[in-house]
Amino acid sequence: MNNELLSIVSYLERDRGVNREIILQAIESAIQQAARKSMDVSHDLRVEIDRKTLDIKAFDTVTVSEEDSGLGFISLRRAKAIKPESKNGDTVEMEIPPAKLGRIAAQTARQMILQKIREAERKNVYDEYKDRIGDIVSGSIRQVAHRDLIIDLGKTEAIMMAKDRIPTEEYNVGDRIRAYVYRVQSGANGPAVVLSRACPEFVKTLFRLEVSEIADGIVEVMGVARDPGFRSKLAVKTLDEKVDPVGACVGLRGVRVRNIVRELNGEKIDIVRWSDDIKQYVTQSLAPARLESVVVDEHEPRTVHVTVAPDQLSLAIGKKGQNVRLTSKLTGWRVDITKGGEAVSFEERRTTAINELAEVLDISEEMASALVVNGFLTTEGIADVELTYLQEVTGLDEENAHKIWVAAKAASNVEDAGE
Repeated sequence: MNNELLSIVSYLERDRGVNREIILQAIESAIQQAARKSMDVSHDLRVEIDRKTLDIKAFDTVTVSEEDSGLGFISLRRAKAIKPESKNGDTVEMEIPPAKLGRIAAQTARQMILQKIREAERKNVYDEYKDRIGDIVSGSIRQVAHRDLIIDLGKTEAIMMAKDRIPTEEYNVGDRIRAYVYRVQSGANGPAVVLSRACPEFVKTLFRLEVSEIADGIVEVMGVARDPGFRSKLAVKTLDEKVDPVGACVGLRGVRVRNIVRELNGEKIDIVRWSDDIKQYVTQSLAPARLESVVVDEHEPRTVHVTVAPDQLSLAIGKKGQNVRLTSKLTGWRVDITKGGEAVSFEERRTTAINELAEVLDISEEMASALVVNGFLTTEGIADVELTYLQEVTGLDEENAHKIWVAAKAASNVEDAGE
């Protein structure tokens, strides 16, 4: 029994991270409660495990009387064999042979031990991970359930719900994954460690790990706006005028930001120089679009009106409004974009997109219109999807769909090289 118990205690202590004393106390309590329920012993039964040898001993406190008169009593003759100076009315502690604890007591104790151990493990998990909120952890995917991921972190499991996944990523059981510890919540089944790869904080923490100037507090991240899987905008400022915050985040030959983009599976990242001047801040955030003017609305709070040249309109708005939407999230201001002093109507945006696609891809306006109507407003948007999806959505024949897709890929590569 000692060797078996030693193996159990060692495993729980070493592999499950449960404190040795907690394990032994749980075993003592479990055997004690089980024995009280299944044996003829008093409520004063006590179980003790030797901390060195792991020998299990049970003691019951009984009252001395002239004769054995039932539960909780012992005859004076038997009492004197245990404690010579005993007399009637005294109490003595009588050792119970471990074998007498019985099979039922052992089975009940086993269940209670497991329950106590699980409680101790849950407490350990909660105590460890409640202080790790904001960290990035690594694990392997154990299960995929309705797009929710169950991730093995070693000593515990975590969950990444579908809304916390990057929508462009697919996972399989056994894949390694890094994620942000979003929160730790208590529940009926124990604490749940909730992870996320889609939250803005994940990008911010990746930069802190990759960029030493951020970790050292020389460069500060002022905000992150994110469209997970597609694009993020990160605003930074420096506390040392000698350090360029944008250059520090990009790294030599772009190595730092490239490492982060690789971790995010190709998600584009715009690094913006933060400014307390909202006009300058919006100008930086809407880049690479060139703006003609930025005016703060005097009547509507936290609103700016941006004017751009017609050829810069689609660039400033971005695919499906992504650029202006992320700028609004990043700055906290509503950004209203106008063309030549006039509000840009939906029809004007549609016409501009059709003309640009027809020219860049060398296709007819009819084909360009079919692309725009189905949500493909830029070459980048076309290049980002699979060829079969493009053909299915637009209804184009295979030859034309392939031609457009290849041309969009080429145009996007040229634009990336220019950036």
